[in-house]
Amino acid sequence: MFHPEGAEADRFELVIIQSIRRILVSSGPEDFLAWAQTRIPDLLGFSAEALDDSEHRRLAGLLGMAIWNAAPTPANGFQPAPLHQLADDAPCPCGSGRRYRDCCAALEELPELSTELIWEFLLDELSDNQLREALRLDAVPKPLLARVADRWLEEDRPRRAVALLEPLFAGSLIELDARYEPALDLLCDAYDRLDHWRKKRAFLQRLCDSDNRVLSAVAWQRRSAMAIDEGDFEQATAAFNEALRNGPDSPGTALLEITLLATQHRDQLARERARFWLHRLRRLGNVEPEFLDFLAQAVEDPQAALVDTHADSLDPDLVDLNDWVAVATARPLPRLVAVPARDHPPEIPVGQLGLFEDGATDHAPTVEDIEPVWSSPAQLRAPAALRRVESRWRARFPSDKPVSIQLAPQDAVAVWGDTSWLDHLLGHPELADSLEVLDDLATALYAHPESTLPWMEHALLRPLLERAWTMINNAAPADGPYHLPWSITANRPALRLVFRRYLCLSAEGEQTAATTTLETLLRLNPQDNHGIRAELMNHYLRAGLDERALALAARFPDDLLADLAYGEVLALYRLGEQERARQALGRAMHRLPRIPHYLTRKRIKRPQLDPYGITPGGEDQAWLYREAMRDVWVAEPGVLAWLKRLTA
Repeated sequence: MFHPEGAEADRFELVIIQSIRRILVSSGPEDFLAWAQTRIPDLLGFSAEALDDSEHRRLAGLLGMAIWNAAPTPANGFQPAPLHQLADDAPCPCGSGRRYRDCCAALEELPELSTELIWEFLLDELSDNQLREALRLDAVPKPLLARVADRWLEEDRPRRAVALLEPLFAGSLIELDARYEPALDLLCDAYDRLDHWRKKRAFLQRLCDSDNRVLSAVAWQRRSAMAIDEGDFEQATAAFNEALRNGPDSPGTALLEITLLATQHRDQLARERARFWLHRLRRLGNVEPEFLDFLAQAVEDPQAALVDTHADSLDPDLVDLNDWVAVATARPLPRLVAVPARDHPPEIPVGQLGLFEDGATDHAPTVEDIEPVWSSPAQLRAPAALRRVESRWRARFPSDKPVSIQLAPQDAVAVWGDTSWLDHLLGHPELADSLEVLDDLATALYAHPESTLPWMEHALLRPLLERAWTMINNAAPADGPYHLPWSITANRPALRLVFRRYLCLSAEGEQTAATTTLETLLRLNPQDNHGIRAELMNHYLRAGLDERALALAARFPDDLLADLAYGEVLALYRLGEQERARQALGRAMHRLPRIPHYLTRKRIKRPQLDPYGITPGGEDQAWLYREAMRDVWVAEPGVLAWLKRLTA
């Protein structure tokens, strides 16, 4: 069998494509071979110095005959018409001038090509009428029906794809090999297009239960991917384990594992598993070099590797934006300044977070212990030239800023419905110098239909947020004299970007950096419009930073957030301040009396929740605090018994 490689393979593929096109319009083999002897040497790039013209023609004729012998032709019912059926005394079609029996009838020199290989190229060249005729004659090799189905799905004909592919899997599955994997995937895609989810699940279950381990592995891979899309990582992991059991050497299983881990932001483990798969599949051989390249990239950065691997299926607008982000975020940082704000109180005292390290004091801190830091309100201002750039951007971007502290725009559909703004962005990398623009782009990504995919955070959102984070801290550093009140509208893009950074870090499991981001946001906006003091309190308690938790609670006395009120109680208890803990519990019970009941019960019915907010002191608030923090309370020996005794 003829197996060219590298650049030679590319030229050989071009020869086959051009030959098929010629065969479809040729009057017969003589016509085609005459063309082949003239054109194939040029297509293959034969050197005039290496061979004379007669040898060029002979080699081209041999290759032309190999292609003709394997090529299905419409005139022959889409079956090959090999040249060895010629009469021995006929002139040899290679053009040598000799009789066929004395020339090319002995085909030892002839490279062997498979008809299925020719079909792979032929399917792309057939007209709709020719394709229908080939299907009617059942001439298309069964594994290649997936190519036809793919063509129909691109033409939005999912019913035809289903009708074509379902019979492949209707009978016994045991004879189907790995060549049928594309048909399996495309049938599932067609079911999705038709919203036939029950049929798809039944189909996949039948394959999972079958004795065909190859297809069973692919079906389990598909079920795991479905669970990942639904955010059900327990089911996704169980399905992955079945895929691994049935296909331990499958590149598809390797890709699934990297995807599963990266989706859960377990990037370090994803790198380790990519290294394992790279060594394993290299040893096994017969794996596409492109997939080995993917694994090598995943060893360095699994998120970026997944972006590159799925680029063909991604929204082209996101691919363009990804290219812009790579260029724009490499620009030098602009110089923003914090300008003292008029019509605001000149200074306010802000409690010093992080003042008390573990063991730094011999008693739990009180309000009086907190060292005040005086800070003046300010607003961030860009240079004049950048403000002009922002003005032109505002005229093109189709969405207003989110309302209040919301993250989604009011008109989310408009952002991606007309992406002419993206054309403007691609031509102006300097827009990455503007917090206003970075805020708009983060909002746009939040509104995109694929916003839940982890690669969007990693490849697109995170670089924008890190650039904004550095710009903001340069303009309003921790040891500086200014804070940035939310009440000043010009500060809101900056504060929203910092809050988004916290959400990204928290989702990716970077808890230390997430805590630092919350502390910074509270320093920048001491009034805490986002309510992040509750999240910060819970971070402190989970990390065992009880003194920081008390310092935070002291900054917000009589707070109606359960996290602050009861966080203070738990921190005091863990520090051994039992009497002060009892007093704090009394104050908390006065404001939020239902919390202890929800904390101390092993099981309790979930109350009805209001999607638009919570009721301070209500059953819904108590339930949500239980869901967020009961595990931390349970982990502290004796505290729930103490709480139950004092609140009985």
